[in-house]
Amino acid sequence: MAATFRFEVYTPYRLFFADYVESVSMTLVDGEIEILAQHSAFTAPVETCVLRVITQKGERHYAFISTGILEVTEVKTVLMVDSAEWSEEIDTERAVISGNHARENLKNALLKFEVDYAKNELKRSEVRMKVVEMQKALK
Repeated sequence: MAATFRFEVYTPYRLFFADYVESVSMTLVDGEIEILAQHSAFTAPVETCVLRVITQKGERHYAFISTGILEVTEVKTVLMVDSAEWSEEIDTERAVISGNHARENLKNALLKFEVDYAKNELKRSEVRMKVVEMQKALK
């Protein structure tokens, strides 16, 4: 049995996940990372991405997470994000509509903040759809 560590994910609205896991992986602002038991301590900003979790039972789960902060300590690993959704919580129809809306906004954007907002909206939509596809592939 692989070594495990305590992993917790918080959003402003709920405790999204809390359990012992074998590994978690996500995208930091400077690239991909996988955290295993006894990882060295650090704190880093997290990008909107797919969160990959392997539980202590060896089960794989995927979730959408938005921007946030990751803190790895000797005691536990904590991820605080603006939002998080398991694949079964994602409304795929809404994600597709949101993606189309973002593409339209990107075409019509004139100011930098409009472009940035549309790009972020598009990325959130695309990552949500990717999470749903990855979870379906497991079944």
